[in-house]
Amino acid sequence: MSATHINSYYAATANDQTRYPKLEGTHKADVCVVGGGFSGVSTALSLVERGYTVALVEAQRIGWGASGRNGGQMIAGISGEHRIESQLGADGRRLLADIRYLGHDIIERRIEAHQIRCDLKRGWGEVAARPRHMDMLRAYVEERHAEGDGDLLEVIEPDAMQTVIGSDAYHGAYVDRRSGHLHPLNLCLGEARAAAGLGVRIFEESPVVSVTGGASPAVVTEKGRVDAASIVLAGFLDPSFQTGPLNGLLFPTGSYIVATEPLAEDVAREIIPGDLAIADSNVVLDYFRLSADRRLLFGGRCNYSNRDPSDIRETLRPRMVEVFPQLKDVALDFAWGGKIDIVLTRVPAIGRREANVYYMQGYCGHGVNATHIAGEIVADAISGTMERLDLFEKIRQIRLPVGQFLGNQMLALGMLYYRLRDLL
Repeated sequence: MSATHINSYYAATANDQTRYPKLEGTHKADVCVVGGGFSGVSTALSLVERGYTVALVEAQRIGWGASGRNGGQMIAGISGEHRIESQLGADGRRLLADIRYLGHDIIERRIEAHQIRCDLKRGWGEVAARPRHMDMLRAYVEERHAEGDGDLLEVIEPDAMQTVIGSDAYHGAYVDRRSGHLHPLNLCLGEARAAAGLGVRIFEESPVVSVTGGASPAVVTEKGRVDAASIVLAGFLDPSFQTGPLNGLLFPTGSYIVATEPLAEDVAREIIPGDLAIADSNVVLDYFRLSADRRLLFGGRCNYSNRDPSDIRETLRPRMVEVFPQLKDVALDFAWGGKIDIVLTRVPAIGRREANVYYMQGYCGHGVNATHIAGEIVADAISGTMERLDLFEKIRQIRLPVGQFLGNQMLALGMLYYRLRDLL
């Protein structure tokens, strides 16, 4: 049976049904990318734009995993920024300033250049789930203004929250007018179409069985192989490939979204007046936005134990109605979930497993922007510019010397502590 996208709002509104062949026989390329999500597709497109011959191998379909299921929030920067600053000092601060909106720039340039229809809208906000969280949000905006890149950031005090959200659940916010939201599956499909048009050979439904670096680098599937000078392991991998510096690093975590029926225009305008994407300030957070056809996409309730809820609608509906009582009688047309890849430092893992085998993973829920940043960093490194990759390889990641199952249980226990803190 052919691989299909999960039954989601995004799959139901996908505007590209292109299918790519399975990998059969032996192929040669300068670079072989493993993974057909944002990480892999963005890297492949960056490389082919630089003149490299590229093959991309995907186990399912383009955008099948997190890249085609996520909240669609294009958020500035990456997760774990405080750890980068604490470990790298001034170099880390310069790196963060340099890449903060790099993913946005790449995405927007490609949307324009390749006419990708993915409902891009500007505006994103973080809302304070507790009054004490406002000190943190104000401090962040003040810091960004002091660094000279906060012109599009604005603190929203509690008495002005009705300009941001039609809910009494929050206690202030900050808004980033440079960030925004989009239809992630259509972006991923559009970038893949652009990459293929420039010569990237894309193969779907081709699970990789082995990856070899060293003197004879190759990516091998059941019926084919790609011999390449460099290999890129892009995004979430089968645990059997999490070896060397990747061992004990990554813990897949469940996250879930519901999509309402299309809302009346006045209701949509009431609940999110400025059409922002919004995330709350909790560690175990909620995130939501309006789609192009005025549905509320409401996500959250991350499950760190890797046990999916039996009914996603009934798991998320109470919280959605707690935030927006106006929607208590609204139908939920779609409900879906998937895995996001968590690393304990919250800093994306970008580096080399071997000299000619690169990896990127661990975006911790910030994947739309961070994947495109990572793809550019790895493309730079393959092209001979190593500075950014070198800095990421200096980050001391935390690895658990246990299997993934036990690691997820330990992670779930740790996140329970933060969930209890969120509630206080």
